[in-house]
Amino acid sequence: MTKHRSLVVPAIVVGVIFLAISIVYFVEPASSLPSFFPGHEAGSSHHHTKHGIAALVVAAACFVFAWFQSGPSDAASA
Repeated sequence: MTKHRSLVVPAIVVGVIFLAISIVYFVEPASSLPSFFPGHEAGSSHHHTKHGIAALVVAAACFVFAWFQSGPSDAASA
């Protein structure tokens, strides 16, 4: 597997962004979400838990990707 070490930092940054988005989905009701977030509904007190879980899964995937890309290369272990 080819390691792309230049993608580690962007993957971590995107992971942190999606982690923050998931926290916003868990904490804020639909009426308080920013208008550009999917699920924004004026006057609603519903929390979009599934959106928060999806954002959390994407954040975890970004962190796992960065972890695997930062490991030792196959040529070094041989």
